[in-house]
Amino acid sequence: MATTYKKIASVTVTGATAASMEFTSIPSSYDDLLLRVSHRSDRTGGVITASLLMALNTSSANFTGRRLQGNGSVVTSASQTTNYFSNTTTASSTASTFTSTDIYIPNYAGSTNKSISVDDAHENNTTEAYAYLWAGLWSQTAAINQITLTIDGWNFVTNSTATLYGIKKS
Repeated sequence: MATTYKKIASVTVTGATAASMEFTSIPSSYDDLLLRVSHRSDRTGGVITASLLMALNTSSANFTGRRLQGNGSVVTSASQTTNYFSNTTTASSTASTFTSTDIYIPNYAGSTNKSISVDDAHENNTTEAYAYLWAGLWSQTAAINQITLTIDGWNFVTNSTATLYGIKKS
């Protein structure tokens, strides 16, 4: 079975910062969605990560999942009931490095709860970097027609980019 990807939309932060990256009016004509994000935040204070959050159809509730995270020396795993999906590089990380995140949502337009999988790589080029996997469920039956990405209390910096693809299975 051949699979085709079509770019639906792309958002790039061109000003100094942006509080969110948003996709609205997502068509229901695809089988699955893939959101590819290259992101960095303006968080300061010596911390090298911030939380990437996602809202679906303006809702940041009803998410459950399991995450697995490693930083080169420690691996952690935990259940989650929040809309925290990824770490993001901060102003305290190595200059000009961005986190790369893929968010896959199969059957996004269906009338059942939506499964979601996330993988990312956060580079710091110093003593630690992060790899992050998340798998879970958005317990809502409405078709997804809007996705909003934010960083918990911080902003996306210039050149942060998010591209949304529709996937057709033929």
